[in-house]
Amino acid sequence: MHSLPRPSLAAGLLAAALAIPAPAADFEIDLTVARQGFEGTHCWVHARAGAIPAGMGAHSGPQPLVIMTLQRLQLSGSDVFFALHDLRSADGGKSWSAPAELPGFGRRPFAYGGKADLEITVCDFWPQWHAASGKLLGTGHTVVYENNRVAEVRPRSTAYAAFDPATGAWSGWKALAMPDEPRFENAGAGCTQRVDLENGDILLPIHFKEASAKRYHATVLRCRFDGETLTYAGHGSELTVDSGRGLYESSLARAGGRFFLTMRNDSHGYVAASDDGQQFGEPRPWTFDDGSDLGNYNTQQHWVTHGDDLYLVYTRRGANNDHVFRHRAPLFIARVDPEKLHVIRATERVLVPEKGARLGNFGVTPIGPDEVWVTAAEWMQGPGAAAHDPSSLVARGADNRVWVAKIRWTR
Repeated sequence: MHSLPRPSLAAGLLAAALAIPAPAADFEIDLTVARQGFEGTHCWVHARAGAIPAGMGAHSGPQPLVIMTLQRLQLSGSDVFFALHDLRSADGGKSWSAPAELPGFGRRPFAYGGKADLEITVCDFWPQWHAASGKLLGTGHTVVYENNRVAEVRPRSTAYAAFDPATGAWSGWKALAMPDEPRFENAGAGCTQRVDLENGDILLPIHFKEASAKRYHATVLRCRFDGETLTYAGHGSELTVDSGRGLYESSLARAGGRFFLTMRNDSHGYVAASDDGQQFGEPRPWTFDDGSDLGNYNTQQHWVTHGDDLYLVYTRRGANNDHVFRHRAPLFIARVDPEKLHVIRATERVLVPEKGARLGNFGVTPIGPDEVWVTAAEWMQGPGAAAHDPSSLVARGADNRVWVAKIRWTR
């Protein structure tokens, strides 16, 4: 276990004088590995977990049942994914089951645009406990392949499935029905962190565009889930920027009575705030509190919350990591000023170390009131044109580890 140092009195007085929060050193990080072992031609990616409360359904243990989903990636290609698997832990992450394929999640035949020889599957999945239904609801999106390559022009849907603690089994996956409009032909919730409201309604971030368009918009859906079917009930602000592919892979958090949305863009990570989780202010690029750019680009960021405190987990440039694809390792965590919407540099800590492999596709799992896990798999594709050659990653120590960084608050 690695205990983070507490700030000095001088640092605290200086922070108070500058009217910014003192450096956050009120939690410990217990860095563990759920599994490891690189197979050579494929690797495990998209490690994200959900926690079922202790004593629910057939799970009678004293600790939450944590179910982590992940899937294999083929190194000789770009985003070539296969069936979703899960692994489980009922002892606080001390031990994990072997990955087991989820029935019905293999690739299926698919037809689109006059082509009948396509395949479709689910990727970028994220399970999260839905208290109102008593089920673990996972959301992601679909991906379409043509000759084992991602189809250039393709539809996209939000895919979802639920794990029932009473039966110990996953449902088959379904596609969320959206308004029949061209702008929603390519719309999905891949890699997005959601917020469930007290009445059971779900605030689910998605990104969307017409199938042939270049630029995505981000929005937050309001959905309802009855334990079987997820339904669309509306959506809020439609956010984008005039840069690259727009805004996508967004994640939502609630802290201090407000909502915060962090979004991926090719050049910068972006953030926006809302009072109701639907209508958001203008997106702004992520910066440190000194005004400098955060250095995050073309990858995800996600949230950790504790009470009214808000933290961002992210990757960035400038960490002796130029050898890492898009600087997607190490994973950092730092406190966010919720009024000024910037990252407080003095609070930044390394959460998951860099060993050559990218870590940008990760997840956040609340375990209890004072514990949150961050899960990330070492993505074993090499940098740039050498994606199929992982030798440089292996030389730096990467082994397709599935990291579980356990954050425990000490106050």
